[in-house]
Amino acid sequence: MIASILGNTNSMKYLPVFILLIFTAHLSNAQISATLSGTVTDSSGVPIEQANVFIASSMTGTTTDENGNYIIRGIPLGTLRLVVSRIGYESSHVDLFLREARMYTQDFQISEKIYDLGGVTVTSDNRRWQRQLERFTTIFIGESPNAEKTVITNPQVLDFSAGGGDFRAQASEPLIIENRGLGYKLTYFLNEFIAEPNSWRWDGEPLFEPLEPSSPEEAAQWNARRDSAFYGSFRHFLLSVINDQVQVQGFEIYSRPGSNQRVQDPRGGAAGGRQNNRFPIKVSDIIQPGENDDERILNFEGFIDIVYTHEIESAAYLRLQRRAGRGRARYQTSTIRLDRGPTIVDLKGDTLDPYGVTFYGGYFAYERTADQIPKEFRPWLQDENF
Repeated sequence: MIASILGNTNSMKYLPVFILLIFTAHLSNAQISATLSGTVTDSSGVPIEQANVFIASSMTGTTTDENGNYIIRGIPLGTLRLVVSRIGYESSHVDLFLREARMYTQDFQISEKIYDLGGVTVTSDNRRWQRQLERFTTIFIGESPNAEKTVITNPQVLDFSAGGGDFRAQASEPLIIENRGLGYKLTYFLNEFIAEPNSWRWDGEPLFEPLEPSSPEEAAQWNARRDSAFYGSFRHFLLSVINDQVQVQGFEIYSRPGSNQRVQDPRGGAAGGRQNNRFPIKVSDIIQPGENDDERILNFEGFIDIVYTHEIESAAYLRLQRRAGRGRARYQTSTIRLDRGPTIVDLKGDTLDPYGVTFYGGYFAYERTADQIPKEFRPWLQDENF
């Protein structure tokens, strides 16, 4: 993942029946599933037992048996990143586009990992490490209301380094993150984390598990917050683009002509402005048909602003922008760019390259790990009884 980085809503946001009608065709297509199987071995060809094999940013995964074999059934067609990881070994992944409801074979060979910690002894009285942990948590987990309810339960696996203006983190084991704002446990395989003066980026793969609610009231809160996390999100936007329902779903798209400047504020301060230096564009200006019926090509130059008119900026977001008390909250606005060029998108709103779109400020960048939901989540598919 590359990153540069809940509040007030109105009733228009919660229209699950209407949304369901829009996405029925693609939903039925997603119910046609494929199966993935294969073997995980080390560099000598010896099978590796208990390796984690999962679809990144989802709740779908398994572990290998004593012969290094795995099988994952019921995978919706489309793009995915298949990840294999085990403590003591280098993780590996492959990006796939499953177009047929059949069995796919994907083998992995992974090497032993030599991890050299920076010599920091992690103790409760290590003030420097504690300050670095706080900085990492603020950037990586986020600063939203959900972030306040999210905890890294094994921070001792983290090691930090700083120099030349860069702040880096690495983890000797997967991070275990408990998010009691949305009701998920994340096993996060962090590959890279770098915070520079004007930008942040990290690379990693989360696996989601639902938490057990403590009460029916908490279950209802989780359901509502998950809905809120989906509506107005980048996935919601892509689904709206694919179905040519951008305006109906509350989105507006703007281009910045001749804008080659980089948005410097990683918290999104620059994204909401420049109202006079942009103009509205159509869906056809940013997405075209792909080589196959089940794919689209997201393609545009420079920066585009995405405005979500069904939800205004939250009080927490305004506080971070230091604009609280200086006027009314505006509609949520995000700025994106294709730093790697055109990227393939499937009908489920997944990009073939998970890091093909960079968030340059605004709400997409503000809502970080604590506001992530599994890629398969759809509000209209929730069990109302949890």
